[in-house]
Amino acid sequence: MFESNKYLPEGIAPSERLIVALDFNTADEVNKLIDQLGETVTFYKVGWQLFLGEGWDLVRSLLKRDKKIFLDLKINDIETTVRAALSNMPSDFDGSLELLTIHGNGPTVEAAKAGRVGRGKPLLLMITALSSMDDVDIRDVYCTSNNDVNLSAVVNMRAQKALEAGCEGLIASGPSVKELREVFKDKDFLIVSPGIRLPGSSHDDHKRTLTPYEAIISGSDYLVVGRPITKAFNPLDAAKLIISEIERGLAELEFSCSSVVVDSK
Repeated sequence: MFESNKYLPEGIAPSERLIVALDFNTADEVNKLIDQLGETVTFYKVGWQLFLGEGWDLVRSLLKRDKKIFLDLKINDIETTVRAALSNMPSDFDGSLELLTIHGNGPTVEAAKAGRVGRGKPLLLMITALSSMDDVDIRDVYCTSNNDVNLSAVVNMRAQKALEAGCEGLIASGPSVKELREVFKDKDFLIVSPGIRLPGSSHDDHKRTLTPYEAIISGSDYLVVGRPITKAFNPLDAAKLIISEIERGLAELEFSCSSVVVDSK
């Protein structure tokens, strides 16, 4: 059982937990998809692919359409640069961007928060490990054959450093979601999960995946979904199916919570 935390909006609807990844090249492609999804989807992720082509103008256009934005830029640099980057965000976005990814350690979090000073948003999400990575990839990154250096150890270490520094959330996928909720059960933080796939569908380049239902009952707060929606024959139907699976997971969590309360009496 995983309870809501202070970073999750009170009364959030199941549909608002779905973040659709806008992995496109142009604003025209983005607007076509948003028109198809209509009011069903309110939250979108803008990553490097789109941001480098369309930049802040695209973000502004999404906000004008009353959409929430997750800016996935994985900011990682020396602390002075990270602080300056957050401070240099356009002033008209104060408080309007919901989430932003960073990639580093405790000092990276502290620098980002210092640059964000005076603004409560965007909430910061630390990358623990990309969903395309497994134990072999982790040892390759750290240039070691030591089996003690594995994905679980690295994810937990990065999560601990980030949370101790005051990071509001983590990017986590696959089995890492449940493990992080168990290891850091005394801490309040968001988990945003990429690599979400429906049962029986292709994992594409994600090595660690969860279904929408699995992600919710494991402890994910938001689910980032790209190709299962954007490449679907009918993106709206695909989004509705994923939302229904989110609802199913939330219903099970609520039932589990009710059972615990009854058993304790």
